[in-house]
Amino acid sequence: MRHNKKFNHLGRTAAHRHALLSNMAVSLIMHKRIRTTTAKAKALRVYVEPLLTKAKEDTTHSRRIVFEKLQNKEAVTELFREISQKIANRPGGYTRILRTGFRLGDAAEMCIIELVDYNENMLKEKAAKKTTRTRRSKKAAATEAAPAVEEAPKAE
Repeated sequence: MRHNKKFNHLGRTAAHRHALLSNMAVSLIMHKRIRTTTAKAKALRVYVEPLLTKAKEDTTHSRRIVFEKLQNKEAVTELFREISQKIANRPGGYTRILRTGFRLGDAAEMCIIELVDYNENMLKEKAAKKTTRTRRSKKAAATEAAPAVEEAPKAE
């Protein structure tokens, strides 16, 4: 039975797993997008999203908590200076996992994990999809859109 086994150990010891997730979080923060296996990406999402939430509040205490997890000054600076401004209004869900297929060597499922607010292609599509929805038929909408042309009375 799997009672109380909440997270994927990724086949590593605890210290190795923490180092792996810390390094992957730093890479994600610095590069905004990384390519990895799906299992690691799901574990990374659980690891990095609370850090991004903590970065919304720029205090000494929150910086120290984030630095304790990341152990990288440049990543902490980048997180609090640039990323926190972009995610300020977002209530959560800062990362996106896009599956890319299977790795050739061992058939591991691969994916790209990225920060949502840094993918300009997805942001453009979201803005372009804004259309008004109507419950009327297309015929009725077309006739209302085209104004009725009234004929002028003939002068006789």
